[in-house]
Amino acid sequence: RLAPKPTDSAGAAGWMVEDATLSFGGMAPTAIQAKATVAELVGRDWSYAAVENVFATMRKELSLPVSVPGGQAEYRMALAVSFLYKCYLTMTAEHGTYVTKLGAEAYPPVPSVDPTDMSATFNFLTEEKTYSRGEQGHFDRQGAYIHAPHTPDNTPAFPPLKESTPAGGVGQSLMHRNAEAQVTGHTKYVDDMPLPANAVHACLVTSTKAHARVLSVDTSEAEKCAGFVRYICAKDVIGSNKMGVIVKDEEAFVTEIAMYHGAVIGAVLADTHEEAVLAARRVVIQYEELAPIVSINDAIAANSFFPTHHSIISGDLAEQKAQAEVVVEGVGRIGGQEHFYLETNATIALPSENGHMEVFSSTQNIAETQHYCASVCGVPDSKIVAKVKRMGGGFGGKESRSAMFAVVAALGAAVLDRPVSIMIERDVDMSLSGQRHAFQYSYKAGMKKDGTLSYLDVDVYSNGGYSHDLSVPVMDRALFHIDNVYRWPALSARGNVCKTNQPTHTAYRGFGGPQGMVVTETVMQHLSEASGLPLDFLKTHNMYKDGDCTHFGQPLEHFFVPDLWAKAQRIASVEERRAQVAEFNKNNRWRKRGLAVTPTKFGINFTAKFMNQGGALVHVYTDGSVLLAHGGTEMGQGLYTKVIQVAAQSFGISEQYIITTESATNTVPNASPSAASLSTDLYGMAVLDACEIIKKRLEPIKARLGDCDWPTLVRTAFFDRVDLSAHGFYKIHTDRCGYDFDKVCASNRERGFPFNYFTMGVAVTEVEIDCLTGDSNVVRADVLMDVGKSINPAIDIGQIEGAFVQGFGWSTMEDLIWGDKEHPWVRPGQLFTRGPGTYKIPSFNDVPADFRVHLSDTDNRFAVHSSKAVGEPPFFMGASAFFAIKDAIIAARSERGFSEYYPLHLPATSERIRMACTDDIAKLCISDAAAQKGVEQFQPLASC
Repeated sequence: RLAPKPTDSAGAAGWMVEDATLSFGGMAPTAIQAKATVAELVGRDWSYAAVENVFATMRKELSLPVSVPGGQAEYRMALAVSFLYKCYLTMTAEHGTYVTKLGAEAYPPVPSVDPTDMSATFNFLTEEKTYSRGEQGHFDRQGAYIHAPHTPDNTPAFPPLKESTPAGGVGQSLMHRNAEAQVTGHTKYVDDMPLPANAVHACLVTSTKAHARVLSVDTSEAEKCAGFVRYICAKDVIGSNKMGVIVKDEEAFVTEIAMYHGAVIGAVLADTHEEAVLAARRVVIQYEELAPIVSINDAIAANSFFPTHHSIISGDLAEQKAQAEVVVEGVGRIGGQEHFYLETNATIALPSENGHMEVFSSTQNIAETQHYCASVCGVPDSKIVAKVKRMGGGFGGKESRSAMFAVVAALGAAVLDRPVSIMIERDVDMSLSGQRHAFQYSYKAGMKKDGTLSYLDVDVYSNGGYSHDLSVPVMDRALFHIDNVYRWPALSARGNVCKTNQPTHTAYRGFGGPQGMVVTETVMQHLSEASGLPLDFLKTHNMYKDGDCTHFGQPLEHFFVPDLWAKAQRIASVEERRAQVAEFNKNNRWRKRGLAVTPTKFGINFTAKFMNQGGALVHVYTDGSVLLAHGGTEMGQGLYTKVIQVAAQSFGISEQYIITTESATNTVPNASPSAASLSTDLYGMAVLDACEIIKKRLEPIKARLGDCDWPTLVRTAFFDRVDLSAHGFYKIHTDRCGYDFDKVCASNRERGFPFNYFTMGVAVTEVEIDCLTGDSNVVRADVLMDVGKSINPAIDIGQIEGAFVQGFGWSTMEDLIWGDKEHPWVRPGQLFTRGPGTYKIPSFNDVPADFRVHLSDTDNRFAVHSSKAVGEPPFFMGASAFFAIKDAIIAARSERGFSEYYPLHLPATSERIRMACTDDIAKLCISDAAAQKGVEQFQPLASC
């Protein structure tokens, strides 16, 4: 608060600061007042010069060391000074209005403020919100494809559907089957299941060190707690303690060395969840601490890598380097991302006779859950039935990591012969279950003066954590997508997965693809700034054309990105809005807007060939009702709804006849996880295959009866002893999956095709930033996606909208902070951001104010009913907000005279945006030690 008054009673001389109160939170353990600043400010003239003169005093008074708890020292100091400046401008504007109302002749004139500076008075939180708007566009489906061939060739494989589409059939925007139950709270998840009276609850006992030898475990105090039943650990494992998706380099329970902060040493079993938690806290563990490797840079220095190093090399790098006329090089960092599913990991294990057990788990991977529960209990897989009806979100986080929690419940149930429930607390889930891989990359790239790309030479590093898990396949996909949609005559990309003392990082929507695409989009922007050529020109000039080969040797069939780009430019009025953005930036010094057009292509397949298969089971009952079972799992993405539509289309009946039962290993064995955006492709085709088998059996009955309703047809078939149950199976053709990195060959094309097809899209995003706080806001987002012929446009559009927001969160606000050299105030190897208080995901206020999604209408002969996968491909569209923020930052820096390329790291948090704008206040708050490359290049570093 600043209070002005006239400098004398006559009111002729001007204004001065009569009083001031400057109170700040977040600068000390409690709120503090900047009393020295106030003392210097009171009595001074009411002017910007006077306020500016006390900036240094405030900076000194509110000084924070680099190691301050909570971090962000430079940013917090800059915020405090910026708020004083904002306060001065706001009070000046308000006071001027007030004086005018009272009668300007009675008071001296209020100091004038440059109109462009008045943008500092803006605040995203207090500004009156405009009405949000949305727009969804899609084409009415013209026919479908109904057969389920396993060997697609070079001609259209599926004949067009001639009969009419039934109610709820393919192409209709059928509401998500569980939507009403979810919004009314009637949906049941694992932790909602009623437990038998003799059930016990498990709570994990975990390591408090990032790398340590466990010397002793004392449970004596825990055993005194009310409700304590038993403590289990590695000594209680009946079968194998080894786990791992690809390499069995994990332990269900630590035997000697705790490899990360949160490693599972044991578990307390107690009568209630609360009693288990209290008892687990009483377990005392003695350690011998070992030196941890936490970050990518730590791992590089220690040469700590997993042994598999894949690379993709295409073209003549030496020749292209010699021809390049514009050359750039740089280093970039990409932060990880927490899955933050609403339902944390949960499992209930119900033991039965002779070692049999039912395991209800919140998992994307019932087959793996079955296998590892059987393994730890020392029984065959066939004695364990793993089931899941639905998850409260997964995003890849429950593809492989959910098993580590399921085995605890299973072992406890086997040891006690009693049901065991485990529900993981949010902070524990975040600390143990792994996140999206953080990446770091260094590149050299070149092009000709006319804008034609020459080469990209890049080393890519990821933080894999302590075990293999899926880190190598994640890196592989990053290498596959490192071209994005651009043709590089020579490209050399080398992937290195770092072994560190963090929890093993894992699958996340996009599976490394978004990280790879960030690399190339960053390089393209660097080349644009170095050459002076417009970024959009570089993109269109070097964009793949239909039939071109990627750097890994796969031809691009039906490549629509150039068409999508042109259409996006038109429907989003890009040229007109760029002019509007430039005008806005000219008139606003402290608010800037940016606009980015970002394309994507995302390969659809598991890169492991054997996983590209799916099974289903279809039962038709005598009343005409149909029960579907398949290996896919429902996590809110609408898989169950889509396969119901596929079955309805095949049988020519209303979707009301059809339900989907829970996913279980005793109905469909050996199921691939619901991941890689592939579930509808696999399980939709498998369901279709089963339906066609049954339809074939019904043909003689239908021919005999003529026109009849579905229940009559089915009932007649039953009395004729026709089998009304069928198992369906689908596998992606062997020529369209599988890539051999190790094959010695002359051309990458000989290594195989990693992808069956590509889903493509273009996003146009406009953002606005507050240069004094770093706050950002998405003004408008237009997303145009090619999803083939959509099975359910409403669900596909919902997936696109959700993926965009999640990608926007990853690239602009979700900042994982670990105890590393950049964050010395956190215990080494510990995750600091392990809850919603410190880790921020997008909320209602972050959704684009104007959000428009359009589906393109194309054919795709490689997937069920000519559809395309939609789960992961739109995720990178959200990163267009990151590149729009970079565009806004460039405008701010240019206005301040900084033309040198600024390598903004991802995510573009408020802290990084604020410090990147590099005004006098920011420079005042950057210490010499922090600004090793100069204050103009200072950037707070994320954990990588």
